[in-house]
Amino acid sequence: MNPSGRNINPHISVDCVIFGFSTNQLKVLLIEREFTGESGRQINDHKLPGDFIAINEDLDLAASRTLEELTGLKNIYLQQFEFFGRPDRISNKMDIAWLNATTGHQIQRVVTAAYYSLINITDTKSEFAIKNKATWIDVKQVPELAFDHGSIISRGLDHLQHALRNEPIGFELLPDKFTIREVQTLYEVILDCSLDNRNFRKKILKSKYIVQLEEKQSGVAHKPAYYYRFDREIYEKHKNESLGFNILITNSLTY
Repeated sequence: MNPSGRNINPHISVDCVIFGFSTNQLKVLLIEREFTGESGRQINDHKLPGDFIAINEDLDLAASRTLEELTGLKNIYLQQFEFFGRPDRISNKMDIAWLNATTGHQIQRVVTAAYYSLINITDTKSEFAIKNKATWIDVKQVPELAFDHGSIISRGLDHLQHALRNEPIGFELLPDKFTIREVQTLYEVILDCSLDNRNFRKKILKSKYIVQLEEKQSGVAHKPAYYYRFDREIYEKHKNESLGFNILITNSLTY
């Protein structure tokens, strides 16, 4: 958390909830934390990727740096969603001992700016994840985490679900080419709902920014589906004409 040579502010940090989508699961990237407790017992648990900000570092830049150091990626979707500053958020003795040991500071309180990021898992560079002992875990199977990071993930998911209903950010989690079925599955998993196939397909294909490609699936047991791509330039040009994803989702819900 305190790389050599970085003059940090030990009371302000950034924590990143990095979401990815794979095998029909919404996943979050967690860091394994290994250290020896005061009793001499070896501690192994997980935490969110994060870091203290440097003295002259902007919060957004600190979050971007943290993501790049972990994934090897630049210019990926990143959104600040909340601050966490409860006086008791760092009250566990193990957490305090770990902070003091890794930073060289005596720390009793930290305020963190929380961000969520959306990335295509296949784009991440494995050597960075291995170096940082990072692993993708299904958001429904997240273990007990250090500090209040479980609560941060929960709030990050709330913000993601809200944003997903109002703008096409879900395409950040998909490959460059995708099927309509893959888009629907993504929305169903993240929003934890069921969507009517025909209604969803009909409405999403009305969007000018969902562009059909000539290519179809291959090597599948069912009828091959066409691939599509998301055209951001077209979206920016026509987004004010759209009814919005909230209408699309609401009208496609099945009960």
